[in-house]
Amino acid sequence: MAYSPYGGPIPHPAPLNDVGSTIRDAVQDFCTNFNTGNYDHCAAMYTPEGYFMASNREMVQGRQSIQRALQQFADQGYEDLRLETLRVENSGDMAVEIGRYAVSIRQPNGTTVIDRGKYLSAWRRFGAWLKTADCWSSNVPLVGQNCTREDQLSDSENTGIIGSNVSRSA
Repeated sequence: MAYSPYGGPIPHPAPLNDVGSTIRDAVQDFCTNFNTGNYDHCAAMYTPEGYFMASNREMVQGRQSIQRALQQFADQGYEDLRLETLRVENSGDMAVEIGRYAVSIRQPNGTTVIDRGKYLSAWRRFGAWLKTADCWSSNVPLVGQNCTREDQLSDSENTGIIGSNVSRSA
């Protein structure tokens, strides 16, 4: 019999939170931080050597580079980011998340267009779950016949990829 101080039962360790729920919560924290301009908090959700692979951009590595990249997106009018985790698969201290996104992009003329797409994130648990790699791509082609990407983004608003029933972050 093991020693039990004060004569009480030996406590069992608390069960680990469900990995999917933990990652979904972290994803919503990311949205909140991005939408409120806390890009340093977003970058802190990556490992120190983490990769950020944005659609139609060069890959960046490391928290400071990721923070700068996120700031650049905001400077280019990206706002109201919504992420929806569709699936989380995990094994031990590794997890892969598949999801979809919607983001508003404020145009220089004052209008706003919506971009929608999909993303894939690799996570690793170092006490807390941190992203090791993150990539996303738009569902909207860069340039189409006789129209600009902004025209296509505006037309994609009605596709219903992420509906109004998905909770907004910040």
